[in-house]
Amino acid sequence: MMRFWGQESDRLQGTLARGDDELSMIPTWSVVLAILVFGAVQYLFHGVLPHHKHELLPMRLLMGYSWGTAFASYVLLVGYVSRDVRRRRMPAGLWMLIVVVLPGGIGAVVYFLLRQPMLMPCPHCSTEITSSVHFCPQCQFQLAPVCGRCFRGVQITDVYCTQCGHDLAEDHAPARLRVYSD
Repeated sequence: MMRFWGQESDRLQGTLARGDDELSMIPTWSVVLAILVFGAVQYLFHGVLPHHKHELLPMRLLMGYSWGTAFASYVLLVGYVSRDVRRRRMPAGLWMLIVVVLPGGIGAVVYFLLRQPMLMPCPHCSTEITSSVHFCPQCQFQLAPVCGRCFRGVQITDVYCTQCGHDLAEDHAPARLRVYSD
């Protein structure tokens, strides 16, 4: 049992170190506010609303937990968007207004449909580029492996191009992008 928890902790630390954990994007203020909102909804359903009919207790519990979870999730979503909008260099005030004002989470759906792609610096010239490009538009630095014949993106482990069947070993790709074969 202890070994399991230790492995989970090591995996979690590795994930956080790589920056892949999207849940770490939720700010602390949002987590605290979500807990307070959940508690307030529970107080509303169990303390404020009349409960003289004891046969309705299961329904009151179900409604209290459901609405509390929904409102707390919405607060966490607003917190995530507040950090993600800055990370993608979008206008934070505008998007926070859209997410908070539009009812029923429609603002969050609009945000996730229209958000800008992540920008990363080119390792060679530090130009800000999207992660989907194969070559830097400023210095032609090759960022991802491509086929030498049709110039479509390929996986680093591919031996042949999946589009035209070209032998990728003939392309003389940079050493950091070459196919790893035994």
